[in-house]
Amino acid sequence: MNKSNFIRWDYIILTASNEAQAEVYQSQIEYRLQNRRLPADTHYAVLPDPEGKRVGSGGATFNVMRYIAQQEGTDVGNPFKGKRILVIHSGGDSKRVPQYSVCGKLFSPVPRELPDGRGSTLFDEFVIGMSGVPSRIREGMLILSGDVLLLFNPLQIDAMFHGAAAISIKESVTTGKNNGVFLNDGHDQVSLFLHKQSEEHLREMGAVNEHNCVDLDTGAVLFDCDLLQALFSLISTDGIVDEKKFNFFVSEEARISFYGDFLYPLASQSTLEQYYREAEEGVINDTLLACRKQIWEAVRQFSLKLICLSPAEFIHFGTTTELRNLVTSDVDDYEFLNWKKKVLSTGAEENDSFAAHNGYIGHAAVIEPDCYIENSYVLGKSIIHKGAVISNLHLRDVEVPENTVWHGITLQNGKRLIRVYGVSDNPKGRLSEKAGYLHTTLEHFIQLNRLDYSDLWADQEDYLWFAKLYPVCDSAEEAAEMAEILCRMAAGTALTEEIEKWRSMPRESLCSSFNLADAAVDCKCQRELESRILANKFVYRLEQGAYYKDALEVFGQRGITKNIYEALMNDALEAEEPLRIRIYYALSRFMKEHKAVFEKQTYDVLESLCFNEILDMIFQDAVKNLPDSSDYRIQQNEVHVELPVRVNWGGGWTDTPPHCNEKGGVVLNAAIKLNGIYPVQVSIRKLDQLHVEFESQDVGVSGSAETVAEIQDCYNPYDYFALHKAALIACGIIPQKGEANLQEILEKLGGGIYLSTQVIGIPKGSGLGTSSILSAACVKAIFQFLGKEVDDSRISEIVLCMEQIMSTGGGWQDQVGGLTEGIKFIRSNPGIHQELKVEYVQLSEETKKELKERFALIYTGQRRLARNLLRDVVGSYIGARPESVQALEKMASVAALMRFELERGSVDDFAELLNEHWELSKQLDAGSTNTCIDQMLIACQDLICGQFIAGAGGGGFLQVILKKGVTRNQLKERMHEIFQDSGVDVWECELLV
Repeated sequence: MNKSNFIRWDYIILTASNEAQAEVYQSQIEYRLQNRRLPADTHYAVLPDPEGKRVGSGGATFNVMRYIAQQEGTDVGNPFKGKRILVIHSGGDSKRVPQYSVCGKLFSPVPRELPDGRGSTLFDEFVIGMSGVPSRIREGMLILSGDVLLLFNPLQIDAMFHGAAAISIKESVTTGKNNGVFLNDGHDQVSLFLHKQSEEHLREMGAVNEHNCVDLDTGAVLFDCDLLQALFSLISTDGIVDEKKFNFFVSEEARISFYGDFLYPLASQSTLEQYYREAEEGVINDTLLACRKQIWEAVRQFSLKLICLSPAEFIHFGTTTELRNLVTSDVDDYEFLNWKKKVLSTGAEENDSFAAHNGYIGHAAVIEPDCYIENSYVLGKSIIHKGAVISNLHLRDVEVPENTVWHGITLQNGKRLIRVYGVSDNPKGRLSEKAGYLHTTLEHFIQLNRLDYSDLWADQEDYLWFAKLYPVCDSAEEAAEMAEILCRMAAGTALTEEIEKWRSMPRESLCSSFNLADAAVDCKCQRELESRILANKFVYRLEQGAYYKDALEVFGQRGITKNIYEALMNDALEAEEPLRIRIYYALSRFMKEHKAVFEKQTYDVLESLCFNEILDMIFQDAVKNLPDSSDYRIQQNEVHVELPVRVNWGGGWTDTPPHCNEKGGVVLNAAIKLNGIYPVQVSIRKLDQLHVEFESQDVGVSGSAETVAEIQDCYNPYDYFALHKAALIACGIIPQKGEANLQEILEKLGGGIYLSTQVIGIPKGSGLGTSSILSAACVKAIFQFLGKEVDDSRISEIVLCMEQIMSTGGGWQDQVGGLTEGIKFIRSNPGIHQELKVEYVQLSEETKKELKERFALIYTGQRRLARNLLRDVVGSYIGARPESVQALEKMASVAALMRFELERGSVDDFAELLNEHWELSKQLDAGSTNTCIDQMLIACQDLICGQFIAGAGGGGFLQVILKKGVTRNQLKERMHEIFQDSGVDVWECELLV
């Protein structure tokens, strides 16, 4: 419908019974336009009956003609010429389905989800179903009845007619006797219009065929421009609306019917005498008869063509019982329309015995079979008994009797009431005619509760529609309490004080509550509930491990709105950490992809919230286990620690939060020396002066801290001494927060501290784990300085804490890999607190020798940005990207297989597993490689049998296993030959096995 070359309606016009209903309809249209659910270049209008008078469907049609003429101007001749107009008559008060009297039956739910994820309504189905009609007509007006859903293929429409064409379908005579029926003259022209005739009379007239079917009036009629002009002439003079004429035809006295007064004269066998006696919407009076005479003269020259559609479907939303059955027991009959019992609803997913549309069902609520819940919350220990209908309510811990309707309304003064009646009750029923009410009769209800006639009716007629039954309450909770009392009154079980309370309260009827309702408030609540439900379904999908893009499909084409964003942010605050980070991440992705901004927050704010939650989760656990510094004393004047770096072989990324916390981690890595030395070095010594001095020798900078606050400020990634400061905090020397005196702390220790770090000869972004290993060296040196024996596992925990303090993130494999020599197989179980199990892989001397000879490191000459890669990879796991989740699962098993192959001495099979892991790394993150890296590996393919990246990838070092008989010198020569002075080189390294 949004395609530029698609032929659309020029006008879509809805009729409404009064200004209040018109405002609701208009807001519904504007809501759809704002969200691009309607073609924007169609002219939409909602026209209430003039001055609030009930002027009939024919009067409303005259009002539509006046509106179009005013829009088109006075100099166009025939204002309908060249225009395609859709009119939906929807101005009724929905007496037979009172729950729709406020918002209008036209916008009542239809049990189908639209492509944008929202629940459909009759209006939406009209717009979709009739979207193909404009291409079948050159001009004219299609008039529809707002309580009938007509489904057909527009290609069936033959628009060759003069005057009008009635769209009909074949239906059984039992259906036809309760509706309008067309009598075909044998030439596909209507000879008579038979409205609600008995089956016997329909057969006598020849309207029933051999299959016991009739040509049913669907309420859909096409008028051509000539007929429209003829009718318009009755309310205009010289092409201009004549208010006097208009007021004559459009009045409560005349109350002209579109179907009875406009269509009847078009039938070929109709007579003026019979026309005068035809059924009316109001009463037959002189004004109506005078109008009919002029209408007859204006339109009698035209004919009424019969267009019988097949296949087609006619669905009438007539009574509450029909509605409930349609969405519960009969909904499977319309499976071909994608109808289903539950639309845009959440909760009680396993219970398919009831229907819900925009329903939020609590876990403890009990919904019995054949109930229908719409636009409502049902929470707490509520029990909704069999066959009940709940509409527009927020219920908690209430019990609704079977086959009962509870419909909530907000009044214009902010008060609340609940309209309660039986599913089968007819609001048009009268006390004097033994009308039913809540499984008894109105008469019996009055007798049971010793009421007077005046308690229910003042000066109105004794229809159920006018009975003042519903107490006006200050809150939804009080309204629910009074609804329960009303049900007990009908059952004869109400206490005397309950009856008196009911009697003492101001009350409204179905009719008066409709007129006093604040429909805008209730419509807003429905949309908020819709947002709440969509948010809940989205969160549920995330909780079940769905890929965030798949979860976002809940919101359809429209996506996340401001209301949904607010609901999701509230959900995040109440969720446990694993779910919270996923909500934040998915929101950030949507905002980034759609350039959306909510509450002045851009996607990066949500992204930071996500990753800060992870950091905080690990940090809070680490802080709980910070060392007790009460007995700290400097035991050595100076300590020097040297550590190797590490190469990662299997399971990298599985050690990174939150994966390791949720699934556990499995890693295989090895310690190496570069250029014959241990490149990670830390020195700490005692100072006489009570302050702290820092030095980063490889950068060539130094500094000092005189206060605790200076050391606590360790979050700046550009601070050369952030690592030094974090080490002092994580080891418990300096408090992580709060005020303290540095001199007092150092005096208690026994002196000031000089802490120096350096990484010799290794460029930044190497992928060899230098940052974490440097942290581990700091921690190791500090505890030796204090004379404390701390095992490697405890050092790894403290390093993890350091990284959270510095907000750098990362896993635990680097520090474990570099703390000691050897090949290590490291595992952890799921949990916030990671307890590491380190096993040293035992190799035969022959395997050690072969592995040392065949292992080589190639420096790519490129630096990688570990922080960005970290966010990308961790984000893909949090977002449940299928390729990432699958890769992480396989990486763990590949790491275990690598250990197995090494232990049995098969370096070649180990090399093959490196290749497999390299493919998994690229599957996990395409940024782990690039064109330059690919070219380097291609250049030496004939020399190697295994290849992998060091660290996160994207730069740094490449690891290769040489083919048997190939030397490092051969590889070095090949790299120099191809890449010359670009920085690509084979470095001298030694596996410490």
